[in-house]
Amino acid sequence: MGETDWLDAVRWNAQGLVTAVVQEVGSGDVLMVAWMNREALQRTLELGESVFWSRSRQRLWHKGEESGNVQKVESIRLDCDGDAVLLQVRQLGHEPSIACHTGRHSCFFRRFDNGHWTSVDAVLKEPGEIYR
Repeated sequence: MGETDWLDAVRWNAQGLVTAVVQEVGSGDVLMVAWMNREALQRTLELGESVFWSRSRQRLWHKGEESGNVQKVESIRLDCDGDAVLLQVRQLGHEPSIACHTGRHSCFFRRFDNGHWTSVDAVLKEPGEIYR
């Protein structure tokens, strides 16, 4: 088996990206969803920390590079179709654990209730205190 055969098993979309779901070890909480290209997935393996492809910045994005909220990767899984990656992580950095740029634990803080989206998780730290 070649050095990058594991990367060839991933079904990259037309833009060379794959969906990455980030789940917290222990709680099982889904923290966020992001995109990865081959280099991001390779760097994630090498560093043992989450690295994504930022579509808005058009560059690699090492999670926590600005906020300090780093994700230590415990395991990497590929779904049955090969078109989604699951990173199981330990969220490090600020206490309490913050994964979302809004200062919340998870990016999934809005719940559908009676025809509209309701924020159900509190801001743990104001974004202005995280991103300077």
